[in-house]
Amino acid sequence: MNLIRLIKRLNNYNIDSSFVDFEVKGVSCNSKTVVDNSVFIAVKGASADGNRFIEDAIARGARAIIKESPSHKVTKSPEGILFIGVADARKACADLAAEFYGNPSEKIEMVGITGTNGKTTLSYLLEAILKEANKAPAVIGTVNCRFKDKVIPSKNTTPGSIELQSMLFDMAAAGVNYCLMEVSSHALDQNRTEGIKFSSAVFTNLTQDHLDYHKTIEDYFLAKAKLFQGLSRGAFAIVNADDSYGKRIQNLSSCGIVNYGIYNKADVMAINIGYDISHTEFVLQSYGREIKLKTALIGAHNVYNILASVSWAVKEGIDLSIVKSAIEKFSYVPGRLERIDSKAGFSVFVDYAHTEDALDNVIRSIKKLTHGSVIVVFGCGGERDKIKRPKMGRVVTELADYSIITNDNPRSDDPLEIIEDIKKGITRANYCVIPDRKDAIKKSLSLAAAGDIVLVAGKGHENYQILKDKTLVFDDREVVRRCLEDEF
Repeated sequence: MNLIRLIKRLNNYNIDSSFVDFEVKGVSCNSKTVVDNSVFIAVKGASADGNRFIEDAIARGARAIIKESPSHKVTKSPEGILFIGVADARKACADLAAEFYGNPSEKIEMVGITGTNGKTTLSYLLEAILKEANKAPAVIGTVNCRFKDKVIPSKNTTPGSIELQSMLFDMAAAGVNYCLMEVSSHALDQNRTEGIKFSSAVFTNLTQDHLDYHKTIEDYFLAKAKLFQGLSRGAFAIVNADDSYGKRIQNLSSCGIVNYGIYNKADVMAINIGYDISHTEFVLQSYGREIKLKTALIGAHNVYNILASVSWAVKEGIDLSIVKSAIEKFSYVPGRLERIDSKAGFSVFVDYAHTEDALDNVIRSIKKLTHGSVIVVFGCGGERDKIKRPKMGRVVTELADYSIITNDNPRSDDPLEIIEDIKKGITRANYCVIPDRKDAIKKSLSLAAAGDIVLVAGKGHENYQILKDKTLVFDDREVVRRCLEDEF
């Protein structure tokens, strides 16, 4: 693709004929990945400003530079380098990436999934339903990105715009016909998904999270809402009718809406719900039809996840018999209430819950499944929303019988300061502090008796622990298994 054609994507810039056109070999916002005859977009990030790396990009072969400028002019340096001013470098980056890769989202049914909790589980459920319907789905999410027989580790819930478009290009070339994408509030706020044509979107719920970035819950909501405001009239949205923010989403979107719920009247509902340690059963009501469902997933939050998946599938035209078969075959999501049994007769669940609301939902769910005690191991991540730390401490100690506060991913924050922040919300004495996460897990298992449940919360599928100066190999599930094998 030549430069003049590519740049027309940016407000139809008309480059004077005196500027030399060239075949663009790549677009990049990281100077280290620049190749000869490429376009470099100088994006201001949270920790680095792309403008500082323009000279490096030119040295590596960039022949056109996109940067934020109030003039929005196109100029040429004496060395023949084009400088193109834009109002928003992040949006320009996403738009150019989409154009460079041939707008691959127009060749795939794009399903955006957003909300505070449930995105990953929902992506797995929809993937299972589509496979049962003999479709070829791909997933872009927190655990990994996967399509066909390819699995790519995830760095972020939603990749950067250039990586995203490159991935969609590969997916389209491989014959993928659906892409289920977890869309984070950060990605929406930073315009990473600009240039992607979503055919549908799902809203799970919204509770406090990421206020270190968004500052207020309203800003957080407005970031999420961008996904639905951008849907065309031919698209559709799936919305949680029991969530107050879900009602606002419905009012903001101009496309067709299907809602789901347990308490408020909705298009798709669950009634007669029965919970057990090994499964959940309920009657699904969908547009006048009723079917019984039995799932290996446990907890009310997973009933919501299943309702969302059914709502999407029904609206997409997938037969309920296929949906039922897929859900009843589905076993678990990595690190989402993933169960590990012990020979001593108690159960261990590893879960990604790392917000006040997620912990509340998970602990309440597992308390319904036992007459024994619930023991929770948890911590809070460093360099993240400090406001939620005491709230997490409060909800865990109020709901659990006993809690062990430990390290999560402290990053550059002082682990002991994080723990002190957590303790500020605690009014009970039913906890102890063990900063070393392995020792904390080991202690929780030693306290458990037959019929009890141990919840190791916060990291879920993660196989690492991020400290100030290093990243350790650490997987809660493997640590639990080894501790059980060693009999503590």
